[in-house]
Amino acid sequence: MSTYGIVEGGDSLRFERVVPGPIERVWSYLTEGEQRAKWLAGGLTEPRVGGAVRLEFDHDRLTPHDDPTPDRFGDQEGGVVHTGKVLRYEPPHVLSHTWEEGDGVVSEVTFELTAQGDDVLLVLTHARVGDRKTLVMTSGGWHAHLDILAAKLSDETPGPFWAAYERLEADYEKRIAR
Repeated sequence: MSTYGIVEGGDSLRFERVVPGPIERVWSYLTEGEQRAKWLAGGLTEPRVGGAVRLEFDHDRLTPHDDPTPDRFGDQEGGVVHTGKVLRYEPPHVLSHTWEEGDGVVSEVTFELTAQGDDVLLVLTHARVGDRKTLVMTSGGWHAHLDILAAKLSDETPGPFWAAYERLEADYEKRIAR
């Protein structure tokens, strides 16, 4: 199984990863702000359909490495917040929520978890992402964040976020058709 995401339907991304379980532990990394902050973003997810989602990103705290923020993301130093609403909440198998950008664009993120023995198949779909440039950036971001999640679930120290993101964005620039 490749760790690279694929584009579906022109404006959606899909990633599949097998990560260490149990499924309840993986679920906690998706839904509990303190756990989610270790690999993606902290903040509240209200555990019900219609509940609020607040994603508080602070990329500088994801890994213990001295990993400077690229100049083009200088506006994210100190953190950035995205909000949304829960669309599906089916513990410990499905979490789906909107993802609201500051420019009024609303996309949809769905996590699906399936136990596979001691491991868990995690399927992430990010729908209505937008144009090719946004697909490339978002693919690199999700890939880097999922690598950190896999490392954390394996009790390993993840590599630097920004260095990985820059490399992965360049990979997706080549992988995603123009």
